[in-house]
Amino acid sequence: MAIEHFDIFIIGTGNAGKHVAYDAVEAGKKVAIVDNREYGGTCANRGCDPKKVLVGITEVLERSRDLSGKGINDLPTVNWSDLMKFKNTFTGAVPFTTERKLDKLGIKMYHQSPKFIDEHTLSVEGKTVTADKIIIATGNIPLELKIPGREHILISDDFLELKELPESMLFIGAGYIGMEFAHIAARCGVNVTMVDINDRILSNFDENLSKYLQENSEQIGINFVFNARATSVEKLRKNYRVTVNQDGETKELKAEMVFNTAGRVPSIEDLELEKGNVAFTKKGITVNEYMQSTTNPNVYACGDVAASNSLPLTPTAHQEARVVSKNLLKGENYLKLDLPPTPSVVFTQPQLATVGYNEKEAREQGYEIVVKEENVPDWYNSKRMNQNCYAFKTIVDKKTGYILGAHLLSWDAAETINMFVMAMCGNLDVNTLKGMIFTYPSWSYDIKSMI
Repeated sequence: MAIEHFDIFIIGTGNAGKHVAYDAVEAGKKVAIVDNREYGGTCANRGCDPKKVLVGITEVLERSRDLSGKGINDLPTVNWSDLMKFKNTFTGAVPFTTERKLDKLGIKMYHQSPKFIDEHTLSVEGKTVTADKIIIATGNIPLELKIPGREHILISDDFLELKELPESMLFIGAGYIGMEFAHIAARCGVNVTMVDINDRILSNFDENLSKYLQENSEQIGINFVFNARATSVEKLRKNYRVTVNQDGETKELKAEMVFNTAGRVPSIEDLELEKGNVAFTKKGITVNEYMQSTTNPNVYACGDVAASNSLPLTPTAHQEARVVSKNLLKGENYLKLDLPPTPSVVFTQPQLATVGYNEKEAREQGYEIVVKEENVPDWYNSKRMNQNCYAFKTIVDKKTGYILGAHLLSWDAAETINMFVMAMCGNLDVNTLKGMIFTYPSWSYDIKSMI
């Protein structure tokens, strides 16, 4: 059988991989693409998009309960089956429509995890293919918990496909994925326990604001077990017993379902990268500033699988894919990755959002800073919704007045943080921001009082 050759072979059909594929076809290249799961990637099929649909329901529940007795009499109830049907209207057609578009563009499609044979050659579906350039955009997968009974542990994919909710859930890991699913479950009436090896939730976010969110989470019934490492899971008649080691002591916890939300790792295990001379670490494919493999110049990586030091987010994946496309089609050193200030958000309720430096980072960079931090549940926008959780921290360069970092905890933090992003990208100092006229009363108007 003849070996088929492609100009560009792309591994992964998520946002990053598709971006490169579309650009390459438009430039007249012969392109192939492969995925070992349903086409369309994590975000559209089993990540950000379906999760946010479920979050939307919890926002309605939270707002109604906050305003109970303030004009709201009858609280809404959740029909989980109907909610999942609604969620499926966003995800159900993704694989088909993705493949249809790729096929229409003349892109050859494969459905198996490929393996490197050498620097230009791959084995896929029992066939051998070669390519001038190979793009790795396989994303991240859940970190495996290598403990006895791990076969009983579910992952986020499973949560998004639940036919019905159990009475109780236990999440191993209190990062953003665990916190988002815990808030969805708890607000839908599930008894939720969270176990984490750290002494607090969301260790990558501002400590004080995370503490406020933790307190709010406890108010809705979430139980936290910190400084604890899960050591085994055992199936009982109805529940599962999770044994944890907390500060040297053994404890046993029970729940009807157990989820692994301990983090995600690059999806590279099946690629046999060593045969392709593709260097990697636990953070992913080792790339230079052009998103090119440092050891095999024929290979590029983009998205969560690339060890580029950018946040593992859909917007950064798009940016990295753009860099890869330019360097493939314009010349290999045409464009460097230069990410602007990048916001991140935890879609709990309230939402926790951040952009830029924290205090420690700003000082380590040599800035003389002005820090403003307040817990302001009595501000108008919080009071009108009868909420008890609204806080912020801003970090400003004392010399220039430029914003170096912003950290928000509020109902609208995911949107309000974008105002700080624009200010930082546009080099707007605090006096310029204070001089602007925003809509009132709005959450964005509040930023004038935060700086």
